[in-house]
Amino acid sequence: MIKLTPTARVILGFLQLGARTGYDIKQQADVSTRFFWGASYGQIYPELRRLTDAGLVRPTSQPRGGLARTEYTITARGRKALHDWLRKPPGPLLFEYRDEALLRLFFGDLLSPEEVAVNLRQAREEFEHDAARFRELQAQGLPSGYPAAALRYGIELMEWIAAWYRDAERRLAAGDLAEDQASS
Repeated sequence: MIKLTPTARVILGFLQLGARTGYDIKQQADVSTRFFWGASYGQIYPELRRLTDAGLVRPTSQPRGGLARTEYTITARGRKALHDWLRKPPGPLLFEYRDEALLRLFFGDLLSPEEVAVNLRQAREEFEHDAARFRELQAQGLPSGYPAAALRYGIELMEWIAAWYRDAERRLAAGDLAEDQASS
């Protein structure tokens, strides 16, 4: 059995929910898992080939109009590999978080305090916007089941991060943002 890459796990999970093209997988990931586990076209298509070669997915030509399309379905072997991974105890935490505003703050010594304040405010507003957008999905009843629990996590995370940026704005205004906060 091949080792499932993180992208393979995303692909198999979506294919377990139904047949999809690589494009469909990317579109679905962009409105769901990308908030905690992204997948690019540059990852999806090579991984689909690898999963096909390993017998975990099956491609079927599904042309639409004049366009060549390949739709993938998960095989019994693919379902078993996905199920085995889903039941596997978690290993060491694999955590990669990307927050461009936090990267800008990290390099904040290269800016004026006013410029840092603008970056903090914009970050807070963006996280507040994301939390509101997630709450709209929740209010519509989307998604349901366990994905709804992941959505709730996203809402609470966005709200916490927005609050952190709000506090950072306050600390910057008080002149103590760059101070060592290890004791707080």
